[in-house]
Amino acid sequence: MAKATLYNKVWEANAVAQLPTAQTQLFIGLHLVHEVTSPQAFDTLRERGLKVAYPSRTFATMDHIVPTDSKTRPFADAQAEAMLRAIEQNTQEFGVNFFNLESGRQGVVHIIAPELGLVRPGMTVACGDSHTSTLGAFGTLAFGIGTSQVRDVLATQCVAMNPMKVRKIEINGKLKEGVTPKDVTLFILNRLGVKGGIGYAYEYCGEVIDSMSMEGRMTVCNMSIEGGARIGYVNPDATTFSYLKDLEYAPKGLAWDAAVAGWKKFASDQDAVYDDIVTLEAGEIEPMVTWGVTPAQSVAIGQALPDPAEASDPGERAVLDTAYAHMKLRPGQKMSEVKIDVAFIGSCTNGRISDLRAAAEIVKGRKVAQGVTALVVPGSMQVRKQAIAEGLDRIFIAAGFEWREAGCSMCLGMNPDQLKGEQISASSSNRNFIGRQGSPAGRTLLMSPAMVAAAAIKGYVSDVRNFFSIEA
Repeated sequence: MAKATLYNKVWEANAVAQLPTAQTQLFIGLHLVHEVTSPQAFDTLRERGLKVAYPSRTFATMDHIVPTDSKTRPFADAQAEAMLRAIEQNTQEFGVNFFNLESGRQGVVHIIAPELGLVRPGMTVACGDSHTSTLGAFGTLAFGIGTSQVRDVLATQCVAMNPMKVRKIEINGKLKEGVTPKDVTLFILNRLGVKGGIGYAYEYCGEVIDSMSMEGRMTVCNMSIEGGARIGYVNPDATTFSYLKDLEYAPKGLAWDAAVAGWKKFASDQDAVYDDIVTLEAGEIEPMVTWGVTPAQSVAIGQALPDPAEASDPGERAVLDTAYAHMKLRPGQKMSEVKIDVAFIGSCTNGRISDLRAAAEIVKGRKVAQGVTALVVPGSMQVRKQAIAEGLDRIFIAAGFEWREAGCSMCLGMNPDQLKGEQISASSSNRNFIGRQGSPAGRTLLMSPAMVAAAAIKGYVSDVRNFFSIEA
């Protein structure tokens, strides 16, 4: 059993009671709300005459259904407009903080929370969205919850949970040129699988994680859920504190110094005990791209696609067969042979300013290949504003990209940004499930923002390192 890890410390600090079910009643320090999973929860409060227990700890935005080409009201999609009106009414009626389209702070929930300084080490963070694990990058226990649990947190600021085991994932060495945090997380998923993390919280550490920016750490933690781990986190350090300092909701003055002193105590002890330890070497990681229908079905860019006949487990062979049938690829094929129709840069995984900068470096002075539709969707209004100030929008537009408003966009197809028919998308998002990007026949290839940019320019999946060679 794990002991003295950040997971144990934060869990114990926020445990309210032990329930007869053996679950723990856990206090939630920050509750994030969006328009898709909250309407029924608010309706239940209204029906039962309940209030939101801690409105000051609850923050809402809209992201999933928001169109990114135009935010003119009413939205063209009647259902999207109805969902937006519902969250507007609910947040006003229950006194919940709401970052709406007029606030200048609207965006993907997992991006606006950290950029505003709402997320701090030692917190428990819950949201009706599985990619809440993103926020574990700040030394929190951050996890997704269902609509019934959204209701519970609104009404009580608590949620009943079973404790998890803790797996330490240590990555040492130095990453090669062109290898990004997105490649790191795809590599982890490739090694551990989509079910490997079930029942675990993942602690990411080692030289690679230590040297990452906060934005890179968020990318890694974001996709913990893709490996079955509901929680993924990084111990807070100087990088964490530097990122948070002076943000809107971060402590100020003497309160800041006291906060940092407290935050440091949540880091895992040097002699912490883990339920499992996985050690990986940075030198083994290459630019990665998924080829199948789960985020674990990936290869290094120069690697041939696997042969289902070599899989020892019949269940694995069946999944591989399903993937090949849907993706219309073949064993032994190289991903560099695959043409794309759509290039999407954005999402809660890779819609931050550093992601846009990395893509713009590849795009600058080049043109999107003929026949490719390319979109850049900033993860928040603040990211968009900063990108415009740096001239990144002009770089993308000059190359032939569509420069969009903030939102989830093509990550999940709950808005007008969707694949059509059997289109193939090079995507910086987090899921390549069948139908994920809107079309049941659409095909999604996950990769880093720089790799998406390279694919957009070439018109087919490309090794981003070749662009560095050309420039050299």
